[in-house]
Amino acid sequence: MASSAKWRGFRSVSSWAGALALALMAGAAFGQGLPPELQQAWRATRLAEAEVSIVVQELNGPRLVSINADQARNPASVMKMVTTWTALSGLGPEYRWRTAFFADGDGRPDAQGTLKGPLYLKAGGDPFLTVQELWSLLRELRLRGIKNLSEVVVDRSLFGRVAIDTGAFDNAPDRPYNASPDALMVGLGAVRLSFQPDPVARKWVTVIDPPSRDIRVVGEVAWTDQVCPGSPRVGAVVVPAGNGATIQVSGAAAGSCGEFSVYRVALTQPAHFETLFRSLWSELGGTLGKGFRDGVTPSRAALVAWHDSETLSDTIRHVNKYSNNVMARTLLLTLGAEQLGNGATPQRGAQAAEAVLREQGVDTRGWLIDNGAGLSREARLTANGLAQMLTAAWNSPMMPEFMSSLAIVGVDGTVRRRLRSDEARGRAHLKTGTLRDVRAVAGYVLGASGKRYLIISMANGERATAIRPFDDALISWLSER
Repeated sequence: MASSAKWRGFRSVSSWAGALALALMAGAAFGQGLPPELQQAWRATRLAEAEVSIVVQELNGPRLVSINADQARNPASVMKMVTTWTALSGLGPEYRWRTAFFADGDGRPDAQGTLKGPLYLKAGGDPFLTVQELWSLLRELRLRGIKNLSEVVVDRSLFGRVAIDTGAFDNAPDRPYNASPDALMVGLGAVRLSFQPDPVARKWVTVIDPPSRDIRVVGEVAWTDQVCPGSPRVGAVVVPAGNGATIQVSGAAAGSCGEFSVYRVALTQPAHFETLFRSLWSELGGTLGKGFRDGVTPSRAALVAWHDSETLSDTIRHVNKYSNNVMARTLLLTLGAEQLGNGATPQRGAQAAEAVLREQGVDTRGWLIDNGAGLSREARLTANGLAQMLTAAWNSPMMPEFMSSLAIVGVDGTVRRRLRSDEARGRAHLKTGTLRDVRAVAGYVLGASGKRYLIISMANGERATAIRPFDDALISWLSER
């Protein structure tokens, strides 16, 4: 991209805005109202105005661009901004998820370490509960003298029936971005395949982490002696097998690349949790008799041990910076449960989110939040409504928490490789969205003058990918104003 330092024909944003407004009032095409270099970037897209919605606005100042601002479009993962902002507003930055164990009576075991009655596990909808945290929680049981369990009753009543067909969106059910939400999700529901080099035998050793008796690895990755060309790309296809799964690995990797990992969704969320629990509990010296069943925690049950998650303000950084789909889905469900009661569904989560936005004066007409992650062909937002939301967020006491959750252009997250050598590097906090026939970006840009601008760009259609160079040019240009 040509350096935006050349774009000096328009000495200020206000002069450009005036020229653009006059051009649009006169019925001219969008590109004719832009600075010359932006005109060139726009023409290069070969997109029709009808295919895009663009809003550029000085925060708490004039709107500089408004093209098809009320046209509802698919925003792809830009939808996560809506989910994270409404959760932050509706639940608060210090909100935490609790995963807890309960038991009948006083919750104490007998002299042999046997718990009388079942162990109740009340799922709290933690979107980022890790294997290590589950291990620590189980260790708390052992520290309380509990060793022998008859059965575990898993209480998922916080959410309704929220399991999805993980292959419905793009026929890739084993990819982590398609993971199903669940009130008791551990490790994002995925297993890690660790490919470890054995230079002596000149082969790759595949290890499943965490270990699972229900998952088997077949096939092999061939060893090569070439210089590592970059991150290895190998095949890892999950094939369901009864109550478990087989993962077929294939391909080749250079030994000089060293150890690398691939993540896959191999089991349903309940099955993934159960195999993890059995493995970890056994490692800790515990026993389990009957196994697992779904149920509800009795109101008189005694609290035995619990784990509180990181704060919501920390959680939304994972969602926005790295565009985590299943965490976004879970966040929307949590908002629904907290605002409208247990048995939350995506629809109720969306109702709760829209209620938060209406209180902030955001026009959500034409919106369809759907699952809250943007991994949807039906989801819709308007650039105008999104601009109102970003303005409300900017003027909120929680602005720092929200803004810090967004990826910094040229620095981290999903935009770490964009504008890295440009003067805009580090001057924009953005969320991007990408699907087939969809490209979107939204967020905040800091100008050299100290003013901040919000930018929203959504392109839908077969040539949507062509909008990216223009978006980059616009971000770069704004950063110099």
